[in-house]
Amino acid sequence: MDNSYHSLNALFAQLGLDNSDEHISLFIDNNKLPSNVLIVDAPFWNQGQKHFIEESLNADADWSEVIDTLDALLR
Repeated sequence: MDNSYHSLNALFAQLGLDNSDEHISLFIDNNKLPSNVLIVDAPFWNQGQKHFIEESLNADADWSEVIDTLDALLR
């Protein structure tokens, strides 16, 4: 198990997205989710990104905390 702290910037890099603070802010501003849509079901993920998020959350992996943070930011 990877016990390192994962930042939002690291999550974006893991997802293959631009992980600069500016691009993260733009992503969040441009991809708001309704409260009834789970983050894993967001329409903007590709299959690989969706799989990573789903597997991380299902396994309660170290990435889960930062995924939850992103989820909150997207609301």
